[in-house]
Order: sequence, then structure tokens, then C-alpha cells
Amino acid sequence: MIITLFTARVVLQTLGVEDYGIYGVIGGVLSMFSFLNSSMSGATSRFLTYELGKGRTKRLAVTFSTSIIVHIVIALLIAFLCETIGIWFINNKLIIPETRLIAAHWVFQFAIFSMIVSVTQVPYNATIFSHERMDVYAYVEIVSSILKLLIVYLLVIGNFDKLILYAILNFSVNFIIALYYRYYCVRYFEECRFHWILDKPLLKEMLSFSGWDLYGNLSVMARTQGVNMILNMFFGPIMNAAADIASRIQSLIMNLSTNVSIATRPQIVLNYSQGNHEKMISLMRDGARLTFILMLLFSVPLIFEIHYILKLWLGVIPKHTEMICILTLLWNLVVAMNITTNHVVQATTKIRLVSIVSGTCFLSVIPVTYFCFNTGVDYWFPFAYNVMMAAICPVIGGYTLQKYIKGYSINKIMLPDLLRDWVALIIICLVCYLFIQNVNEGFIRVLYTCTISTILTLFAGYYIVFPAERRQVITNFIINKIWKRKL
Repeated sequence: MIITLFTARVVLQTLGVEDYGIYGVIGGVLSMFSFLNSSMSGATSRFLTYELGKGRTKRLAVTFSTSIIVHIVIALLIAFLCETIGIWFINNKLIIPETRLIAAHWVFQFAIFSMIVSVTQVPYNATIFSHERMDVYAYVEIVSSILKLLIVYLLVIGNFDKLILYAILNFSVNFIIALYYRYYCVRYFEECRFHWILDKPLLKEMLSFSGWDLYGNLSVMARTQGVNMILNMFFGPIMNAAADIASRIQSLIMNLSTNVSIATRPQIVLNYSQGNHEKMISLMRDGARLTFILMLLFSVPLIFEIHYILKLWLGVIPKHTEMICILTLLWNLVVAMNITTNHVVQATTKIRLVSIVSGTCFLSVIPVTYFCFNTGVDYWFPFAYNVMMAAICPVIGGYTLQKYIKGYSINKIMLPDLLRDWVALIIICLVCYLFIQNVNEGFIRVLYTCTISTILTLFAGYYIVFPAERRQVITNFIINKIWKRKL
């Protein structure tokens, strides 16, 4: 996170606001087609973990090889769409200065190369998560961050078009990291030795699952990159720079916190495959609670001190960045309240209703935003709209679980958990808001805000977010750890 924050500042200053915005919007064009991959990624992870839970080694190898073939086809399809529709969109719809159009096309080509590497990498990453090798994932991602720090150094000293050089260096890092992941998987996991096997019944089952997930992932693309395209059409690349900075902050905070939910996902699928529904529900609830508390720890100080932190971090702040950051951080908090619910829904494979309803809600941001921008509504609208949708959609996942998971109830599980989260969020934000009204902006106020919000979050997390029976489990865990150390 620290490296990413530092590199974002240097990259913004080196490229300039305009080129930084162009890089963000070009990546957005590619992401418009990447939802095809996201759908199969979820299916691959689910089916690999399910077979691992069942202990069917041969079936696991067939699943891996089948998913590799599917992802090669997806990579080629996305590349074709990018080289045709994508290039037309860049030339005819995006607002890019004519002097930077050639550079934008170079950036797009290297983004396509990175996409091919990333798409064909999905089965290998899914295998690492299925086997819960989180230590390997952590070490490799640390190396990836260090390599991105090297990118910044080369970008500063490089005597070449900075925008094109940045795209080449990013592709190089992605390629190196992917090679190591593949080497590790082939060496340590027998099922990762690829064979040209295409299990048609399995493929049909995976496509059926991913087909419904496809619509949901299309909506995710709309919520992020689709909005980015519309912002460019109405406000130009400067607004894209603001949105890209907000997106980086949002992703950083989300990645820190969702490591908890990522760690619970394999266990959730394994327990489902073994019929342990009670343990699965407990994992789902605790995973969401811990994710939400971690999100509060990092998000609340940022929300209230965003102007000072951006000024300290970037030096030059693109217009409207603060408000977009606040709204995206609020979206993070709302999503965190039920982040593990979707893991359980995917474990059951009963994702049709969730994908249709939640997908439609998020997809509606495109026409609604376009209409509202045409009528004079300001830039903040799509971000506020997404926060509202994030608060509504999880109920559909709860309905699905209530129907297919024994022991799950919206009234007894989802609503009480949501109420506890909202009460904690409102209390913490209210106290922090009252505090900053009486203190001038500056580094000292940031320290006070961080201290107060951290203390409030820990107390609210323990006494409000977690119910009494889970508090006892936490207390016993801490006491046992302390007692063992003394011994």
C-alpha cells in the first residue's frame, strides 16, 4: 500500500494530469471487455475448490486443464474485440488530444498484451487460493510492489515518451509475476500439469455458472469503467484523472480489508462441499464482520481528512478528487457489510437471481448517468448512485441463501448484522465529524482523527458489530494467546 501511494504520486507528477487521465481511460476501454474473463474466473475458483474439498484428484486435474483451454479462448476473443471495437471507440468516442493519440494507441496495445497474460493466468491463481497458499501469494505480491517501485525510477530517468514507457514497464512486471506463479503451480500442484483435455459435461456446467455470473460482471464493468467512459465524454481526461486517483485509493483500502474475505472463500466452498452449513454460515458472518471493521479503521480517517491527505500525497490535486474519493470509500464500507455473502451464493452455484437483479441495478448506472449528465446533474451522481445500489443488492443474495442453505434466515442473520454495522458506522462518523469542527486542518488534526477513529472502531467493532456469543470467542482467543506466551 505504501509503495502504491508513493508511486501514484510520482507517476502523476511525471506523466502530468492529462497523460495520467489518458492512461486511466485507456485501461477502462480494455476493462469494458474483461468482464468476460471475470465470469470464468469465479467459475474456475469455485469448481477447483469444490473438487479439492471432495478429494477427487483426477477430476481436479481435468477441471484445471479444461479451464486453461477456456481462458485461452477468452483471451483471444477479448483481444479481437479490443483490436476492432476498442480501437474504434478510442478514435471516435474518447476525448484525447490529437498530439497524444499515437501514444494512447501504444498504451492500448501493451494493455492488451497484459490482458492476455492475466486472463490465461486465472486458473493458476485460482489453484493457489484453492490450496490456501496465502503465504506464497503474499510474498509474490510484495515482490510485485517492489518491481512497481522500480518502474517509477525507470520512468523518471527514462529518455522516452513517458506514457508509452509506463505502459511497457507495467506489462513487463505483469509478465514476470505471471511466469513465477505458473512455475510454482506446475512444480507443487500435480493438477497444474496441463493436458489437452476438454471435459464437455464439466465445460457445460462451468459455462452455465459463468453465464449467469457474466451478467453480474458486466454490471461491475458498468459501475467502474462504463462510468469512466461517460465522465470522459462529458468532462474530459482531467475528470478521469480524478476518478483514477479515487479508484486507486478505493482499491488499496478494499484490498487491505478483503484479504480477510479472500481467506474465508476456500473454507466456505470446502465446508459447503462437505455439507457443513452451520460452520459455513459462521465463517461467512465473521469474515464480513472482520472485513467491515478493517475497512472502518482505514476509511474513516481518510473520509474526514481527505483534502489534507491528498494535498500531502499528490501535491497537485485534480479538481473534484475529494468528493469522488469520499463516495468510493463509502461504497467500500457498504459492500464490506455483506462481502462474504456472495462467496456462499457462488458455492451453491445458485447465482441466477442474484446476477439478474443486482446486475440490472448496477448496469442501470450507465443510462441513468448519461441521462442525468445531459440534464445538467453534476459529476458526483454516478458515485452516489452506486453507493445506494450497494446498500440494496445484498438482500437478493440473502434471499437466495435463505432458500437453499439450511439454517440461514434474512430476519435472524442478515438484518441484525446489517443493523449492527450501520449503528457502528453512524456513531463513529458522527463523533469524528463533531471533533473536526473545532480543530483547524493540519497534520496534528490528522493524528487526532486517526487516534479517535481507531479507538472508536475497536470499541464499536467489539461491542456493537460482534454479538455477545462471538465476543466471548474473541476474548477466549486473546486470553489463550497471552497465556501461551507467558508459559
